[in-house]
Amino acid sequence: MQRRFPFRTLEPTFFSGLLDDPVLYLFIRPLGRGILLDCGRIQHLAKRVMKSLSALFISHAHMDHFMGIDTFVRSVHVSPRTIDIYGPPGLADKMACKLAGYVWNLTEAYWCSFRVHEVFADRIETALFPGSEGFVRQHLGVRSRPDRTIYQNQSIKVEAEECDHKIPSLIFKISERPSFQVDEEKLFQAGLVKGNWLRILQKNFQGTNQGNLPLRVLWQRKEGILEEAVEDQHSLYEKIRGERPEASIGYITDIGFNNKNIEKIFNLMKGVTLLVCECSFLKQEKGKARISAHLCSDDVNFLIDKLRPSFFLPMHLSKSYIHTWEKLYEELKIPPDVTLVRLPKYLTPQPLLPCEARKIVRKT
Repeated sequence: MQRRFPFRTLEPTFFSGLLDDPVLYLFIRPLGRGILLDCGRIQHLAKRVMKSLSALFISHAHMDHFMGIDTFVRSVHVSPRTIDIYGPPGLADKMACKLAGYVWNLTEAYWCSFRVHEVFADRIETALFPGSEGFVRQHLGVRSRPDRTIYQNQSIKVEAEECDHKIPSLIFKISERPSFQVDEEKLFQAGLVKGNWLRILQKNFQGTNQGNLPLRVLWQRKEGILEEAVEDQHSLYEKIRGERPEASIGYITDIGFNNKNIEKIFNLMKGVTLLVCECSFLKQEKGKARISAHLCSDDVNFLIDKLRPSFFLPMHLSKSYIHTWEKLYEELKIPPDVTLVRLPKYLTPQPLLPCEARKIVRKT
């Protein structure tokens, strides 16, 4: 029986096959919007998917992870909003070069803007590319980075670490933010009675209590049900809080198998629910993996055994295995408490030959 993803907020879709450029789309249900991890070949994504994106996270700017930014710009540039793009140092220069390669003579005031955030170990540097001004770069400033978090909203948090791929390459962990949960047994043990006060407590927890309503809770006493005001709402919530863990997704691609990278992976990915990880080479070509700073199947088996994610999705296998791609699944050693998520060889449409294109034309 196939286990189901336990995500409450996130709805992941991997828009690639095993040999395609990696593209991970995460729809955030409460917001009705999504984020995208990496942006290689994305011409097969529906326009409504690209228009739903509020942020992109680029591991590094190699072609198979960044070339699709042109397709993305083509789909959203007339949308009146600002889209955030996160990536390693130097990404703003590359974005500037891409945008400067076009003639923007028909710009309008309602065109979108791109806000590019370069992630350093201790800071984030931000540049703005306003569509209304032909996407000419503006420097917005620098903010300190006290921890791994680079992006968050009311539903998710995104953390990142910079790993070595002979160039900086970011790995990401996307976690669902804590939700309001009440344990009914704890509620009973505390002598509390359900009522409208729980709704107010939830609004205070979510920061949506615009009227700043006071909290008056119901207690079960010998003399009956009494209503009393509570000042320390945090302590009250901790007494009745449910223990359901929040789910998370780890994304690892294009990194070398070395001690520094491994340490960063373990620190960031501990407790991850779904691990999406590259496996570029089979074990007999470990030497190629080391030279190109990629992972092979032996490396991935080591990571899975140590991290023990609930689900594991291998991706980004080298196209040199186009005829032997299924051997990867034979080499993976999946622990019994980990569910393997398999991909087909390709998900993207295959390129047409001239004779195939002529057949389509004749049919129409």
